[in-house]
Amino acid sequence: MSSDDTLLKADERHMLDHSILVRHRLEEQYENLEHQYHAATTAMWVFLATEVMFFGAIFLALAVYHHMYTDAFEKGSEKLEWIIGGTNTIVLLLSSFTIVLAVHYSKLGANKQTAWFLATTAALGLLFLVFKGIEYYLDYKEFLIPGWRFNPQEWVDKEHLSPDQVPHVQLFLVFYWVMTLIHALHVTLGIVAVLIVMTLAFRRHFSPVYYTPVEVLALYWHFVDIVWIFLLPMLYLQGTHTHIGF
Repeated sequence: MSSDDTLLKADERHMLDHSILVRHRLEEQYENLEHQYHAATTAMWVFLATEVMFFGAIFLALAVYHHMYTDAFEKGSEKLEWIIGGTNTIVLLLSSFTIVLAVHYSKLGANKQTAWFLATTAALGLLFLVFKGIEYYLDYKEFLIPGWRFNPQEWVDKEHLSPDQVPHVQLFLVFYWVMTLIHALHVTLGIVAVLIVMTLAFRRHFSPVYYTPVEVLALYWHFVDIVWIFLLPMLYLQGTHTHIGF
């Protein structure tokens, strides 16, 4: 490559950076867009670290109580709709793939492709919530809501648990509802964020020197996927699942 070519590309780069700076405000505390990008990604990593500590504490408590009340927890797990849980895992993994493609195209400045892959990610997130809603309805019909719609005697008569073990089943179901509802809330917030960033992409907001919102959003979305990957075995796959609840 000749020195003239290098200078030309440097000039082109400068002009591109300038145009992007005009379109995307550089906050005064940053020297350039690169510093602004690193600050945004670092902030997201700090936020995710707090989320890891939050979910980690719940996962640890679940593991401890599972060790203490193994039979009751596995009986409770067998009642969950593991096929829906497995299907939702596939849905979220597909959404992770589509948001990776959105990041890829945003780095190329291909806003149209970025927007469509973000739209696909949001659609898969909605599909996850629809399946989860169906599962919650089946849980309601099966009397799997502790403290409200729960039949203790059924666990003694049909599942052959002792009356002392039945409260432990309710404890497992408390973990199930709390953890899945919190996760569903994270998915819902993620979908809203995806739709906002998708709108920016349709407005040609991103370029090879400015794609920070897409990348930061992808970090959040991958975290939501990873949490579900841990929820699947710890909630749905503890028991033998000789009964399929469809």
